[in-house]
Amino acid sequence: IGFMRQLMEVSTAMNLIGPGPAEHHFMDARGAVAALGARGLWADLGSGAGFPGIALAIHNPDAQVLLVESRERRAGFLKQVVRAAGLDNAEVFHGRTASISGPFDGIISRAYRPLADYLADAGRLLGQTGEAVSMTGEGELSAVPDGWIVTESWTYTVDAGRRSAHRLRRA
Repeated sequence: IGFMRQLMEVSTAMNLIGPGPAEHHFMDARGAVAALGARGLWADLGSGAGFPGIALAIHNPDAQVLLVESRERRAGFLKQVVRAAGLDNAEVFHGRTASISGPFDGIISRAYRPLADYLADAGRLLGQTGEAVSMTGEGELSAVPDGWIVTESWTYTVDAGRRSAHRLRRA
């Protein structure tokens, strides 16, 4: 879809991804969402360069994905990617998470905020049966806040290392 090409063209100027190869970010996003089976309305909070929201839209065509990004230049970049890729199931919202309302069927984020803060925002936005997906280094989540339970975890390979994703629901 040209996402990698677009990312590389503007990455340094916009500080979209950290140092190192961009492929790492694509592998991480794909590992977290490829088998998710997402349906309904989802939001990627703090979408940044589009990870994992773009991958969520690509691998889960039954999901409508809202890419939430507060920084104007990054939101503009995401709009270009969505348009160029022809992703009819993705939309960009330029603004803060506090400005959106649900209910969403799912919330996902890669590096949005600490887990308790992320789940506080997710809890406000999710419908009664909604789920939050958290991406971490390999292993279990630490200190899952009261009122939440991990219903599923999966591990996937990124470069020479391992990462994990966790599906959480309200207890």
